[in-house]
Amino acid sequence: MPTIEYFYSAQSAFACLGHKRLLEIVAKAGATLLHRPMELGPVVGAAHPNGFADRSPAHRAYYFGREIERWAEYRGVPFKGGIPANHRNGTVLANSMLIAASHRDHGADALAGAFMQSHWCDYADLADEAHLLAMCAKAELDGAALLAAAGTSEVAAELQKNTDEAVKRSVFGSPTYFVDGDMFYGQDRLELVERALARPFRKVWS
Repeated sequence: MPTIEYFYSAQSAFACLGHKRLLEIVAKAGATLLHRPMELGPVVGAAHPNGFADRSPAHRAYYFGREIERWAEYRGVPFKGGIPANHRNGTVLANSMLIAASHRDHGADALAGAFMQSHWCDYADLADEAHLLAMCAKAELDGAALLAAAGTSEVAAELQKNTDEAVKRSVFGSPTYFVDGDMFYGQDRLELVERALARPFRKVWS
């Protein structure tokens, strides 16, 4: 059975854009989806020394503006536009609840979509416990149990492991997918992920 490792963070706009399409690809291929929620700041900091803040206004307007608008229309995701005011409020709790949900069958599939869409489509705060519990209910998951699990040392260790692993494997940002060790960065590579599940790409350059 083919497997996709899914490195992402709950506040990622581009993971949000590709999440539904990713689940369609997984279902069609009969693949296993391994959720690897990570803290995005350390990963981006390791890959891009200047981070997001020091990118030029033109780059930010294109990458976090027009690109999102176009892909939202293409993927059928109802983005409102603009970056939510609470975007930098922290994602440790949300990412930890996603890890807890990933231990319960396919709970993280629905919960990740609910978290990301509520943030980008409704400007919901991913650091707000009440909101996260409401999204768990919407995904038909036991929010209280996931919240309790999110506070355990085991889940904290897994979140750190995912983040460290992303840095070690030169992940650039969110989302990043691995198919049999082959890395695909960005939701705009999902069609290549789909092809790789059916037939791996040959490697010419080392």
